Amino acid sequence: MSRRFRFAVVLSVLGVLWWFLLGVLERESQNAEERAANMVISQLRSALVIKGAEVMLSRGGRLAEHRGINPFELLEHQWGNYAGQCQGEEQAPATWCFRVGEQKETEYGPKGWLIYKPGQPITIDGRQANQQPLAWAVTNEFADRNGNGTREQEERLTGLKLAPVSLTEEAAQTQDAQR
Repeated sequence: MSRRFRFAVVLSVLGVLWWFLLGVLERESQNAEERAANMVISQLRSALVIKGAEVMLSRGGRLAEHRGINPFELLEHQWGNYAGQCQGEEQAPATWCFRVGEQKETEYGPKGWLIYKPGQPITIDGRQANQQPLAWAVTNEFADRNGNGTREQEERLTGLKLAPVSLTEEAAQTQDAQR
């Protein structure tokens, strides 16, 4: 009888430890995905700063032409969780893709926005992601002299940046036009 009691106690202690271990593993996998996604955003922003400087230093370059570009194309690194252009509505968890918007024939390259579908609830770039994809678009930075957040004609463009947008196409285009 005492052996069975000890065996039951050992099993219950192991069960509690196993439950605790699973909680820690889930938390750590969330932290790893969050750090990886934020690292990608950071590297894309760095690449956009360099591209903006290159465009400004070139004689014929215009920053406005680069609005909506795919920032992954600026990096030579091949990302394992970057799927290229989005294929349909289904996207694998914890992956990035580039959704192309309406394309004009006069535009330089495909224009659209970057999509990330999280594998679990995390915070990316200060935004809470709960299994719903998040979107970013390449927009222009400008010298906001009056501090109203809207670009007027006399305020010049100063670079490229990655800005969060709503996932709907109309909202993304509206926000992109305002920046």
